[in-house]
Amino acid sequence: MRRPVLALALAALALAGCKLRGAPAGGPFRLGYFPNVTHAQALVGVADGTLSRALEGRLVSRVFNAGPAAMEALVAGDLEATYVGPGPAAIAFLRTHGEAIRVIAGAASGGAVLVVKDARTAADLAGKRVASPQLGNTQDVALRTWLRANGLAAGDGPGQVNVTPLSNPDILSLFARGELAGAWVPEPWGARLVAEAGGRILVDERTLWPDGRFPITVLAVSVRALEARRAEILALLRAHVELTRRWQRDRDAFAAAANAAYATLAGKPLPSHVLADAFSRLEPLADPLAPQLAELARRAQALGFAPAGDVSGIVDGRPLQELAER
Repeated sequence: MRRPVLALALAALALAGCKLRGAPAGGPFRLGYFPNVTHAQALVGVADGTLSRALEGRLVSRVFNAGPAAMEALVAGDLEATYVGPGPAAIAFLRTHGEAIRVIAGAASGGAVLVVKDARTAADLAGKRVASPQLGNTQDVALRTWLRANGLAAGDGPGQVNVTPLSNPDILSLFARGELAGAWVPEPWGARLVAEAGGRILVDERTLWPDGRFPITVLAVSVRALEARRAEILALLRAHVELTRRWQRDRDAFAAAANAAYATLAGKPLPSHVLADAFSRLEPLADPLAPQLAELARRAQALGFAPAGDVSGIVDGRPLQELAER
């Protein structure tokens, strides 16, 4: 198995003995996020200026396709914070021995599915090509874990499943052309594969977790920013919590706002039925769901994406507590 891009980047940083760089306090505050509705707070907050106002106009946003690339940027000091899946966050925490990143909040639970063409069981995927958004990202780890649990291995050999990391737009295109048997993806790509490419949901990941809850997106920050730019981190977190509450109070209005922002990035909005389907599998929350995050880290370790180690310190709950006490 190839080592994930994030692992190679972190290894290079360690070998070089370099110090993490970052924008100075008062400079631009660089935030990463993805063009997925699982990052709805970022979509809305960037588009309507909520996050920029919170950071007094210093916000610089950057869009990523999947988690490993975003975490590479965070660890390298090219971001102060990013919305990201818990898998890459945990891998980055372990590979930097807990020195580079912290998770300060959750953003959403649910919102990931395995969509297939014809398969009825896991065994039907043997010898087939199944996609994930990026090697070592949250959905990639989920797919490989699920295959193992069903007695299947990822690989090119007989009876194995060819797990192919691709960008989400490429997954949609190849799936529509019949070149993929399935894909484990975040929303809205699951809903789009069903509506636009004739897919069918084989696994809703919520069914694999106690109480149907698992973190699909968390808010991660660099330790450097948490120490040197704490006031701005708190301002970002305050805005994030308010965006989460807006989503909880009026889900339809927030989904519409997220869709408008998504259209700017993707070139067109989601049809109303696709939007509703995608958001039906998402739950907004600020709780990072630390026990589930730790389980995701163990799964990444079992797959060889992360070294041995304890992730109990990955969540720093003090910023949320500090805001609650104000």
